[in-house]
Amino acid sequence: MPAVPDEDSGIHCRLDELLEQRGMTLTRLSSLVGVSIVNLSVLKNDRARAIRYSTLRAICDALDCDVGDLLVVGPSP
Repeated sequence: MPAVPDEDSGIHCRLDELLEQRGMTLTRLSSLVGVSIVNLSVLKNDRARAIRYSTLRAICDALDCDVGDLLVVGPSP
């Protein structure tokens, strides 16, 4: 059965929190990982439908975190 387009995946991205903890801007992260600010904003706002493993790895490397620190299961706050 295909996923419903507006269905909540139950995955929350903690990008905002991690950026704040590290004193980093979305613009700086964008330049470090080579992903547009728009695409990072989509991820940050829990609107992403997919993410490449290479992008996930680059974000985690830039933020010095693990995937489990960035993506958590549960409703967005």
